[in-house]
Amino acid sequence: MRSDAQSNRARILVAAAEVLASPGDTSLQSIANRASVGKGTLYRHFPSREFLVFEVYGAEVDELVGTVLALLASYSPPLALSTWLDSLFRLGRNAPELAGAMKGAAVALMEQRDEPYRPLLKALSALVDANEAAGTIVPGTTPEDILLLLGPLWHIGTGAGDRVKAERLLGVLMRGLCPSAAAGGPTGPQDPRHAAVRCG
Repeated sequence: MRSDAQSNRARILVAAAEVLASPGDTSLQSIANRASVGKGTLYRHFPSREFLVFEVYGAEVDELVGTVLALLASYSPPLALSTWLDSLFRLGRNAPELAGAMKGAAVALMEQRDEPYRPLLKALSALVDANEAAGTIVPGTTPEDILLLLGPLWHIGTGAGDRVKAERLLGVLMRGLCPSAAAGGPTGPQDPRHAAVRCG
């Protein structure tokens, strides 16, 4: 990549982080204006809003994706899934723009255009597969099903009462995904921090 292109890309990412963290206009045009580049230049580096948002929050997404193997090694499949989804839920609640991009991952997967969501979807697929192998998840559940169900919870208000409601509904979602574990099946080692949302 030429030095001027690298400079443009870096400016776009800085501008996007600033715009997405601020109230008001978060359009791609606003980001391009903040970066002092044309919208065409922005699209050459980031072909969609989702690509740009995932790049801005890349460190957070990578950290979450990187926890899957450790969770599966430490916990039963239902508890590994619920612990990971709890982290995903909280990440989306704290970063609404990222929540919107992640919600779009379900549609993208169904349309077989899973970039830039592939690492996130691969991580979730590993957790779903582990639960399928253990017989602890509703048969036929797919990663896109889970993201579609999780999506509305990211957009329940921001007040304390709203947060409690969203966490309660997340618990309902977990118990629906893993009914055998919720009924008292073995769940393996448990982390008390996730007692409210675990499947078991």
